[in-house]
Amino acid sequence: MEKRTLLAIALSILVLIVWSYFFAPKPPPPKKLRPAGPPEIQKKAEPVKRLEIPPQPPGETRGLVGEEITVETDLYRAVFSTKGAIIKRWELKKYKDKTGAPVVLLKTPGGIPPLGILFEGEARDLPQDLIYKTNTKRLILTENRESGELVFITSYNGMSIRKRFKFYNNLYKVDFSIETLNIPSYLLPVGTDFGIFEKNTRGHKGPVILIESDRKQFDEKLKGEKYLMGNIRWIAQEDKYFTAAIVPMGKIEGASVWKEGKTPEIALKLNSPKADFVLYAGPKEYDRLKRLGLGLEHIIDFGWFSIVAMPLFWVLKFFYKFLGNYGWAIILLTLLVRIPFIPLMHKSQQSMKKMQKIHPLMAELKEKYKKDPQRLQKEMTELYKKHKVNPVGGCLPMLLQIPIFIALYNVLLNAIELRGAPFILWIKDLSARDPYYILPIAMGISMVIQQKMTPSTMDPKQAKMMMLMPIVFTFLFLTFPSGLVLYWLVNNILAIIQQYYANKKLTD
Repeated sequence: MEKRTLLAIALSILVLIVWSYFFAPKPPPPKKLRPAGPPEIQKKAEPVKRLEIPPQPPGETRGLVGEEITVETDLYRAVFSTKGAIIKRWELKKYKDKTGAPVVLLKTPGGIPPLGILFEGEARDLPQDLIYKTNTKRLILTENRESGELVFITSYNGMSIRKRFKFYNNLYKVDFSIETLNIPSYLLPVGTDFGIFEKNTRGHKGPVILIESDRKQFDEKLKGEKYLMGNIRWIAQEDKYFTAAIVPMGKIEGASVWKEGKTPEIALKLNSPKADFVLYAGPKEYDRLKRLGLGLEHIIDFGWFSIVAMPLFWVLKFFYKFLGNYGWAIILLTLLVRIPFIPLMHKSQQSMKKMQKIHPLMAELKEKYKKDPQRLQKEMTELYKKHKVNPVGGCLPMLLQIPIFIALYNVLLNAIELRGAPFILWIKDLSARDPYYILPIAMGISMVIQQKMTPSTMDPKQAKMMMLMPIVFTFLFLTFPSGLVLYWLVNNILAIIQQYYANKKLTD
């Protein structure tokens, strides 16, 4: 039983790693989906004349080229266009790409533009064709000017639209509102590319929505258009480390998800003449998102064992505050996580050593009663009792560690804090692979040493199969983030040290 369980655990961990790293989880079918067509609650509102905008002749707005409006803060640089009052570019100053240039969350959009109002029916693209008037051509925020406003305003055939944006120098959030006149309903999209920087990374990329506490995500496999109902807290586009999200400040109970070409898009369904929102476009930093008090921290998904992952994440950041290096923080966290399991692992090692000693007796019983399974089971039980051996005692500590392993695996794989974080010497980025493969090779060697030192009752065929595991893991970890490989290597070294002292004590 012991050898089969060990093999099953090793293979299970391998499958978990391969599945979670190479295959994005298939999102569950959204709840409360409605058939094609507007949701019933989205009834046409009576026009409310709240805006006083001088009408513009149609010929002066349609078909013109818009001007660019630049907004610059210490954190980002954004470019808007007066044509459609849309965002054309959004770059983050504090985050760099591989060339050292600022991370660009949005280049000139090729699909649905961010915050570009969409009408229903034949006039769908009309708002993007209109030229808006603005209160400024350039807005620069500094320490001496912490906030500022940008206002867009237009009218066409009796309809009027005003978009008001308020920017803050030290925040990635933007307060904005939309006021309309004689427009019964419209869609407000995030934008098909806004918030997605690293398209080639593994993991989810695309629309995500939070309805109450239910997080739903969509990708390029989306088929058709889906209507989502409920208390919508926010909608967003995301990749592994960055996001652009729209948070309604009032009650919104309808959203649509569809594909614009090959790219999925998500938008809020609105029918109010005035609506207030918060736009967030920046890094998926948990503490920063949490401080906003908008529930945006839930966009960070640490997987199945989030309840375990979050405390580990907090401890990791706590260690970093004192050590100033996430590599050493990972090593210290690995040591801390292993300490509670030392007594259990010691008992496990004792149990495996006893199993190894009685292995010849077990082989004799199997040969003697190979045609009588019931008698064999009885004799094996008596043998375990006589020698005070628990056949599953060697595997229980391993099973208990699996939730912690998976939780820490997801933290080290997805935490933006590790992006660009150096360790020592050749490790310049703990979120990237080891450029010289030193860590994964060392990790593979440590697995071989650990297997050689661990007592086992496996037959030769199973032993050979288990010896393939270090090779498989080494090749798999060649492309893994250095921070994750460092954790696994340190954990193996600690296991080797403990096994050495256990073997020495059991031998004495």
